[in-house]
Amino acid sequence: MKQKKRVARRAKTSKKTPKKIARIEARGARTRPKYLPQDLAGMYKPVKKPVTLRLDADILAWFQRGGRGYQTRINSALRKVMTAERR
Repeated sequence: MKQKKRVARRAKTSKKTPKKIARIEARGARTRPKYLPQDLAGMYKPVKKPVTLRLDADILAWFQRGGRGYQTRINSALRKVMTAERR
């Protein structure tokens, strides 16, 4: 049996055009929490952590009906509850 050769992969270099950068920054502005001070607003990037979460089927179906981005919407709903409880 032949062994597969391992090929060193080059790191992907991404060329971000000004249009792409503007789109990324605009997307970040929409998802940024409102409770951050203005001086930190541009630097905020939440740390994402993969988890396994069991949700009721009807709740998951409701979020998925909105199409792509349902995980982000679930995260946003949970964040709203979290900030409401902090107050």
